[in-house]
Amino acid sequence: MNSGFYKDLDTNFEQACEMSEKVYSHDELICMLGNGNIPQKQIAALRLDYVSSDNEANILIRNLTGCDGKIREAVAMKINQLLLADEKYIEYFSATNFADIFADATIDINANICRLVVDSVSKLIENSEFAEKYKSKILNFIHEAFLKLDSFIFRDKKYVINKQLFKLYWCLEALKSFVDLVDEKELFEILSKSASEREYTIREKAAQIIVTLDSSYDALKEQLKKDENYYVRIVFKS
Repeated sequence: MNSGFYKDLDTNFEQACEMSEKVYSHDELICMLGNGNIPQKQIAALRLDYVSSDNEANILIRNLTGCDGKIREAVAMKINQLLLADEKYIEYFSATNFADIFADATIDINANICRLVVDSVSKLIENSEFAEKYKSKILNFIHEAFLKLDSFIFRDKKYVINKQLFKLYWCLEALKSFVDLVDEKELFEILSKSASEREYTIREKAAQIIVTLDSSYDALKEQLKKDENYYVRIVFKS
């Protein structure tokens, strides 16, 4: 089935249009997801109505990372749709060995994918083994981002810095789902650093977490209530 992998966008688009008019069985869609080219996998993910086994869930989720962005976004959307449609899919997608894939997809270069994945993970976090593995990788990403941001100098290119800020932003967004599972000292350190980050979107994410926490975070709350940025301050007025 992988024959017919086209590198040029026009041919891929033409094949996708042609395929969108055809009717495929469930088994054919799963087969395309497992062995198809870019348009085949994209169409298969979009057309899939359900998964009925651990193996089918595995085939779908293996296309969430390490492939073309159009496939990744279609798969992220489909997983999210399935989880919203029926709680039975939580069991399929919260397998412990999927946690690393979801964590990597949390910091995808496509913000739409990040958003869909974070929303999906919020429904899977009740599985304690999945949550622990996902949490550990996200926390590692956060600490790595801080280390790199601290090491940058004035001459470093802006896109390199923005890449780490983007990673930190989405990891903090994910952190909202499992904040109760993080060691208190480590959580305070992360939020303190985030609350003092130069980029306001990071301070805003910190504020969105801190506003939900107890009085031990009052000093950080007061700091952010007086932040120079409106979007940070407004978190405490909603």
